[in-house]
Amino acid sequence: MWQVGEPVDFGIYVPQLAFEYQDVLDRARLCEELGFSSFWLFDHLYGPQFPDLPALEGWTLATALLARTTTLRVGHLVLCNNFRHPALLARMATTLDVISAGRLEVGLGSGSVEEEHHQAGLPWGSLAERSDRLGEGLEILTRMFGSEKTSFEGRHYQLRDVPNVPLPVQRPRPPIHVGGAHPRYTLPLVARYADVWNVPVYALGDWQRRVGRLEDECERIGRDPSTIRKSHEAVLVIAPDDASLATARAKAERRFGGPTWGLEEGGYIGTPPAIVDRIAERVEQGITMFVFFTFDRGGESTLRLFAEEVMPHFGRA
Repeated sequence: MWQVGEPVDFGIYVPQLAFEYQDVLDRARLCEELGFSSFWLFDHLYGPQFPDLPALEGWTLATALLARTTTLRVGHLVLCNNFRHPALLARMATTLDVISAGRLEVGLGSGSVEEEHHQAGLPWGSLAERSDRLGEGLEILTRMFGSEKTSFEGRHYQLRDVPNVPLPVQRPRPPIHVGGAHPRYTLPLVARYADVWNVPVYALGDWQRRVGRLEDECERIGRDPSTIRKSHEAVLVIAPDDASLATARAKAERRFGGPTWGLEEGGYIGTPPAIVDRIAERVEQGITMFVFFTFDRGGESTLRLFAEEVMPHFGRA
């Protein structure tokens, strides 16, 4: 059971599709004002499935948001390891962490949209190959965050005394998020590199077994599994009463009804008391960080309702 004093953090994910910069900045600033801990973006060459809609590039946008906020943490769920050489990414992340006074979150994954890779002539490959590249990328990132000079000899990347000065502000490093639950390709990377495990919806139905596999991986490499925080990324449909909830749910089903969103399986749908109960169930399971796509893409009334009627129940007044 969650106890007073234990951190439970809430973030908002606003995919930057068909938004002007000011639209995203206004949402980020409102999240900061209301006490949300973090704000999240996607990292794609264009909006997946909507290549003709405007979409601001993720890293540049995160830099701009961090420059225009003061306490809000900003990150991506997740950066694509194939887009940027890990040494360059480590330098970029270090610099942004310094500029933002330690407010960067680093989510990194193996890539999820094959077509954009082919269009841009970027490497793709099997899940095994991409996971192998991701593992090397995470190793380089981790080493460079902790050392002023890094060498590495891998199958995909090689470094020779690459400097990283200054080091990041956050120590031992900016938090690294790794998502997924594949027992062979993902959980070993979570165990070895992640500060935060971003738990997918499909893993919730088999929670104890997935956690057990992660704990086994941690034991194998000598890591305390309690040092890995668990987060959940999900759709949030909240409304002040049942009548308006029906309208909100219909909008969510149109926008997030596909199988990859997990609206029915893992979404948070209800009035504030129901949402509080739903979150409390997940906290009992050990999840203490929640990142929500709201049904209205970060609408002000929704953010205020959640901040005023849900967050105080978890020590976030």
